[in-house]
Amino acid sequence: MGETLTEKVMHHEGTVDIGSLILESGKVINDVSLRYERSGDPSLPVILICHALTGTHQSVGTEEDPGWWRGFAGEHAYIDLTKFQVITFNVLGGCSGSTGPDSLNPYGEKYRTDFPFITVKDMVNAQYQACLKLGITKLHGIIGGSLGGMQTLEWCISYPDFIDRAVLLAATPSLSDYGIAFNRIGIHAIENDPSWNNGLYENPSDVKGFEVARMVGLVTYRSPYLFTGRFNREEKEVGEEQPFYQVESYLKYQGEKITKRFDPNSYLTLLYAMNHHDISRHYESIQEAAGKIKSKLLGIGFKGDLLYPPNEIKQFTSYVPEADFHEVDTDFGHDGFLVEFEKWGQLVKHHFEIGQ
Repeated sequence: MGETLTEKVMHHEGTVDIGSLILESGKVINDVSLRYERSGDPSLPVILICHALTGTHQSVGTEEDPGWWRGFAGEHAYIDLTKFQVITFNVLGGCSGSTGPDSLNPYGEKYRTDFPFITVKDMVNAQYQACLKLGITKLHGIIGGSLGGMQTLEWCISYPDFIDRAVLLAATPSLSDYGIAFNRIGIHAIENDPSWNNGLYENPSDVKGFEVARMVGLVTYRSPYLFTGRFNREEKEVGEEQPFYQVESYLKYQGEKITKRFDPNSYLTLLYAMNHHDISRHYESIQEAAGKIKSKLLGIGFKGDLLYPPNEIKQFTSYVPEADFHEVDTDFGHDGFLVEFEKWGQLVKHHFEIGQ
């Protein structure tokens, strides 16, 4: 009796060591390693998934411990593990197993704020080295949203011959001043919290400014229509004289939740990298940078996205030699790439599977 399909679909988590990494700044990080998840039949074409700001390498996960994109990527899903294998790296600077501020430096102490400034391009260069170490010499596809979309663009420009197809979700060629402004509020809240202690905090949950940063971010990730529709000025019973609303309770809960699973120094590291993102830095213009892309690109924007407006993604795709654009009608705004897969998943499926 032959091996069943499910038995063929493998799931593996591991760490790959890539040695020393020279950053764009010229600084060197020694003994760099990236945590990764690899799912699917290892003989199938590879799709790289790039995660967003507080995401992890666990994009698919298992039935017992589902990843953040399980349902979008899986057997017979929009990214179909019967046709592709998928790999996701925890980004350089992250805190889920890859080298970052919470890692030990060569002296056996945590880097904390001594961890050097990194760029999105540095993240991508580390992932490229990791792919080669894992025996991956070609990507059939790459996909990512938000910070993951920034990585997708850097991949396509830095390693144009390495990738056949790319999907850009909710990301633009550079972060707008509007996006930088909100990130600055988060950075300011963390760095001016006495408990942050110049990055020497004992526990992330002590840094209340981190909770504020997360609350501010969440307000930008969703549209006003979604907040109104979900909470509708409903008050929460807390026994206090002044009113306390459900939307406030939601933000407070999410702020506290992030401190239980993420490191504030990593959060700052990644926010600074996002602020710096601009694919035209090494070129005369965005148009010139876009012209370097050889991948077939699908750009998807989400209506109401305050941080990465769909019209800017559409404009960018017009500069890419072979690209299409689609705008998703949603109330979720920027977070649209994490939900309502039925509205846009088939576009991705077709983009990756055509010609397969």
